[in-house]
Amino acid sequence: MKVFSIGFTHKSAEEFFGTLKTNRIERLLDVRLSNTSQLAGFTKQADLQYFLREICGIEYKHEPLLAPSEELFRAYRKENGTWEALAKGYLKLLKARKIESVLNLSDFKKPTVLLCSEATPEHCHRRLALEYLQEHWGELTIHHL
Repeated sequence: MKVFSIGFTHKSAEEFFGTLKTNRIERLLDVRLSNTSQLAGFTKQADLQYFLREICGIEYKHEPLLAPSEELFRAYRKENGTWEALAKGYLKLLKARKIESVLNLSDFKKPTVLLCSEATPEHCHRRLALEYLQEHWGELTIHHL
């Protein structure tokens, strides 16, 4: 089954919601640790939930189990940590949280997209989360929007 990822940085609202509609997304999992920042623009939690429902008919869910910890983000962003260290720590966290057992594969039968802020998936935890689930579930085909 297909599963998608998208970042909102460097996208207009028109491009963002248009991409979701074009790909017939039915459910968005917000995998950001903090989804209420004013810097999030049109993707601030309450606004995003409203826009998804009204513009696209998409279900919204914040899934903090797929967010890195505050400590991992702090080490990476504020203490000049490396991507490799963040990735290693995040994958260890996913394993400890047993997300492959906590999340339900059947929920991904409806077209689902994971959202965070990073414009591209190369250095983004949403890619790592999907690859982790793919490794454990084996039934996912990942598409980055």
